[in-house]
Amino acid sequence: MTLVLVVRHGLTAATGTALTGRTPGIPLDDRGRAQAAAVADRLADLRLDAIVSSPMERCVQTAEAIAAAREPDLPVQTDSRLTECGYGDWTGQPLRRLARDPLWRVVQQHPSAVTFPGADGESLPDVQHRAVAAVRDWNARLGPKAVYLICSHGDVIKSILADSLGLHLDLYQRIGVDPCSLSVIRYTPLRPFVERLNDTGGSVTALTRSNRTPAGVSALRPGDAPVGGGAGG
Repeated sequence: MTLVLVVRHGLTAATGTALTGRTPGIPLDDRGRAQAAAVADRLADLRLDAIVSSPMERCVQTAEAIAAAREPDLPVQTDSRLTECGYGDWTGQPLRRLARDPLWRVVQQHPSAVTFPGADGESLPDVQHRAVAAVRDWNARLGPKAVYLICSHGDVIKSILADSLGLHLDLYQRIGVDPCSLSVIRYTPLRPFVERLNDTGGSVTALTRSNRTPAGVSALRPGDAPVGGGAGG
């Protein structure tokens, strides 16, 4: 059962005020570097088989901070399918201005119908398709016992989580993904399980579970959900 840790990049000077999109040369600011160091410290003792990042600078910096905190450190691999959404003509625009665009309400209420304007505009269904395909490909490449980390962007991560939760893309705006938050998905042969979502604190050691079945508990097949909720990790 492949365990995928999904981390959003840390803060930049423009996060929350403008839609930077794929604009090059947007690094983490001091706050973002501190966030990356904090999540790196949280994950330092968890075995990882790979660290995979969007090629955008802010993600690579976050992923490199996580890699550098490990002993031995892991090289950061990039995958263009995890890159930021192509926002087209919206790229670089202040969010306050975009909120007055009629397309903003469609993004909020019916994102599966959205294709961002301009030559480089991407549709949100295409974002989800490429991002989920990337995760599935890495799952297959690394194998069912792998534990690995992906560093990507808010809308990309939300689309991956919506797929894992079995939600229609039109419901993905109900998911919150904060800067440098951790979400965790366990992929089984039957279905994914979202084990953490938008987690910004606490220990991660409980994510690595024993393969032994506790006394008095019947074994579950991979992909089975425990009826009644189970006793946790």
